[in-house]
Amino acid sequence: MEQGKSSTTALWIVVTLLLVAGGIYGLIRLGGPSTNSAPVDRVTNADHLQGNASAKVVLIEYSDFQCPACGAYYPIVKQIEETYGDELAIVYRHFPLTTIHKNADAAARAAEAAGKQGKFFAMHDLLFEKQAEWSNATDAGARFVTYTESLGLDRDRFNADIQSSDVKEKVDADRDSGVAASVQGTPTFFLNGKKINNPRSFEEFRKLIESVRTE
Repeated sequence: MEQGKSSTTALWIVVTLLLVAGGIYGLIRLGGPSTNSAPVDRVTNADHLQGNASAKVVLIEYSDFQCPACGAYYPIVKQIEETYGDELAIVYRHFPLTTIHKNADAAARAAEAAGKQGKFFAMHDLLFEKQAEWSNATDAGARFVTYTESLGLDRDRFNADIQSSDVKEKVDADRDSGVAASVQGTPTFFLNGKKINNPRSFEEFRKLIESVRTE
């Protein structure tokens, strides 16, 4: 119990410091239910999904690979995935905050290009795990190319796909759907189509998920 509390406290100290420093623009809202937000589609054919597309509970995340708050939530979402498996659908949608994160759009396109070779979530995980390495780099694109080797990707195909119109259109479509759903920052989570206030820990996420599962 004490270890769990310490982990939660450490996470929120990091996120709070990032907010104070002005390094991110995200939605870290606590308290009661959020309002004035449109519902989002549960799952579309274009979505990148982990778990079971037919699951009763669907968690959709609008995220930015360069956003430090999204990086802080990454291990929590990973724990949710590992805990629930096929009992849950977890969808990742792009919402790159390009006005403040210069490499966010390129990172989103890198994940999509990897997805063309069946490795979207492998690249997704690597981008978050190596966020500090590429986030403010002037050669982020070149660094993404180096990741293709560790993921076993065809480098030439990756280079072509990352510049392709369909990859750009996919990132733009995700962002547009977020705007339509009143997403204003990252990460923003929707549980069964309804925007939720960002839980502060895996345990808070678990309680929300369990409340939906028993409805």
